[in-house]
Amino acid sequence: MTDLQITLFGAGGVFIVGVFSYNKWQEYKAKKSVERAFSTDHDDVLMRDGDAPAVETQEPVLRQEPRFDAAPAAKAEPSFGAPPASAVPDAPVHAEPSLGDAGVEAPAAVAAPLQQEVSAASEQATSLVDPLIDCLLPLSLEAPVRGDKILPVLQTLRLVGNKPVHFIGLHVNGDWEPITHGGVYTKMQGGVQLASRSTALNELEYSELVTRLRGVADEIGAEPEVPDMMEVMAEARNLHRFVAGHDAQLGVNLHTNGAPWAISTLLFALEKQGFDVRPDGRFVMPDGEGSYLFSLSTNVTLAEETTPRLTLLLDVPCVAPARDGFGAMVACAKALVGRLDATIVDDYNQALSDAALAEIAGQVQEFYQEMDAADIPAGSTRALRLFS
Repeated sequence: MTDLQITLFGAGGVFIVGVFSYNKWQEYKAKKSVERAFSTDHDDVLMRDGDAPAVETQEPVLRQEPRFDAAPAAKAEPSFGAPPASAVPDAPVHAEPSLGDAGVEAPAAVAAPLQQEVSAASEQATSLVDPLIDCLLPLSLEAPVRGDKILPVLQTLRLVGNKPVHFIGLHVNGDWEPITHGGVYTKMQGGVQLASRSTALNELEYSELVTRLRGVADEIGAEPEVPDMMEVMAEARNLHRFVAGHDAQLGVNLHTNGAPWAISTLLFALEKQGFDVRPDGRFVMPDGEGSYLFSLSTNVTLAEETTPRLTLLLDVPCVAPARDGFGAMVACAKALVGRLDATIVDDYNQALSDAALAEIAGQVQEFYQEMDAADIPAGSTRALRLFS
């Protein structure tokens, strides 16, 4: 059997599964619609003590296809170059919260912290469902819903393959936020990440997502808007090409000038230098904010007692330029040279001079500029999601 025949059989199988799933979904949806029509269990989520009226909000337009090229009209496959200002996705529309009846101003001491809290929630919502790296999945709700009621259902759809799926909601106060207990939402937006370090979202994963999403939507009384598969696949492949082209891990090595180092001696020297030992056995240099700048490998198994070589490794797209991860790594290597009587070498055991290290540092800066131009700054939440 030829490769072409195998491919055709595979495509035919996917088509048959899709048709069968669609028919089963239509049958299930019709059944649930009848059940809801005759159901009397309607949760009036906006009722409060004193029968306070529901808050009227202006619905923002969150749905926006990500664009990275300069052509505003024609639908084209995005290219991760330098986007114009108009190409950067807008943050969710922000409405100032009301603290009381119309005409009553909130005290400044109360309003300022509340504004900061709302702003933080909006930023977190944008980081969870990001128009630049996620396929957006709008969900229209039949009626406002409580977060407590829908969260257990949403928890059943957190991953498709290895791609995370997130949901945010339009709160009755007019702000988009992560869905939480106690919140009341008039609209929802889902998002599935288009690519990761390893793969792009593929057709089978997307088909699974659509089937599961429709089941979730039916459970919470929502109607999903599903984007065209071909367009989503094109965006996913394009984003993955960018990730693969910028998946840079930069290392410098220390080679002993004498006998191999005893691992017990190394542990003491590395602790003095500021390294932490993670539960998985990795040595990492903390950044002071709960993460790390670079890691270190002994290049031997745990069973070995000595090693002649250490490797310091910087995950370039995951460290912000302001932290100067490469500069910190080189400074650490030079400090260990004095402690361990070693030489800084490349992967071929050739000594790395200060001039060579400076040239590499310049290349790292160019790399950061490329990521900034694509609106995926190194070390940002967006970059950490993509390069996880």
